[in-house]
Amino acid sequence: MAHVAQTKIPATYMRGGTSKGVFFRLHDLPERCQVPGEARDRLFMRVIGSPDPYGAQIDGMGGATSSTSKCVILSKSERPEHDVEYLYGQVSIDKPFVDWSGNCGNLSTAAGAFAIHAGLVDPARIPDNGTCVVRIWQANIGKTIIAHVPITDGEVQETGDFELDGVTFPSAEIVLEFLDPSDDGEEGGSMFPTGNLVDELEVPGIGTFKATMITAGIPTVFVNAEDIGYQGTELREDINGDPAQLARFEQIRVAGALRMGLIKTAEEALTRQHTPKVAFVSPPKSYRASSGKTIEAGEVDLLVRALSMGKLHHAMMGTCAVAIGTAAAVPGTLVNLAAGGGERESVRFGHPSGTLRVGAEAKQVNGEWTVTKAIMSRSARMLMEGAVRVPGDSF
Repeated sequence: MAHVAQTKIPATYMRGGTSKGVFFRLHDLPERCQVPGEARDRLFMRVIGSPDPYGAQIDGMGGATSSTSKCVILSKSERPEHDVEYLYGQVSIDKPFVDWSGNCGNLSTAAGAFAIHAGLVDPARIPDNGTCVVRIWQANIGKTIIAHVPITDGEVQETGDFELDGVTFPSAEIVLEFLDPSDDGEEGGSMFPTGNLVDELEVPGIGTFKATMITAGIPTVFVNAEDIGYQGTELREDINGDPAQLARFEQIRVAGALRMGLIKTAEEALTRQHTPKVAFVSPPKSYRASSGKTIEAGEVDLLVRALSMGKLHHAMMGTCAVAIGTAAAVPGTLVNLAAGGGERESVRFGHPSGTLRVGAEAKQVNGEWTVTKAIMSRSARMLMEGAVRVPGDSF
């Protein structure tokens, strides 16, 4: 019986922040997958193990969550003052679809480290000991990210004592700077696409809610936890096991996408699952994190819970953290009000796995709010390197 042999493709499996993904150098991909299109999408779905009606991704590298169903492509950049180009694909678990509409802030951390591992950064820019500044062009959204990667004996330092809630073991700290994250680089409009810091968002069949809709880091729709019947202290199991509640969040997401101008019809939301995100905020309360650790109200400025690819995230997406920090820096947004209002340059928020601090520099220019930079610390670690294998007829 005839059969098709598997194709072997060099790849690296990496954790970045609270996400994991399969990383490729562009020139290592099969030739027809080196350009955007169906072949590349089919390859990445097969690598990850999607679409999987069982929702387990057993026959691939995915981990059956939005945080672990990801692929990344890196290549040397020809742009001035940039080292690498970073392209991110969010692979749907149960549908034949790869979403290229946004960035992954967590894997941005790993992108900086991988760029050095993969020989994509000029060796003259890598110190024997110290910090290598990797200048990344985020191709999905057209933005610059600066990764400050620690170096020991000429190699990326991956172990250390930096602890990140949502990640079991400590690692080395990598500081990320998201430059000019005030819009998503695609629509090119205002950071607040409706022109308002707070809107009345009408969700057909559900109700009308106050909402802050922002395009910073990643397009995000923020609502008040109490307005939708929550405390803001919820963990994954409190929401992800309730299909009716997940469907309600999807309706809020679709209504927000329409209001923000990201889509023209509700049906288009099916092809844009990665963006916008939906998050709900609350003033500080004490709660027990998923690790069992108690987070006291006095430890945080506010609480935030966010959904990714239709499920409550186990911690916080890095790009959504940028949106949180940015919105917190603008007086009058729902995020800012939940944190107590007023002007602020940083915020520490509670999420299901613990806490996270993010800073943002916001200012008004000609009546429009803009953010020049958002900063946060994450970590990254190479988990496995070698090659992935996929059936030769799958892409």
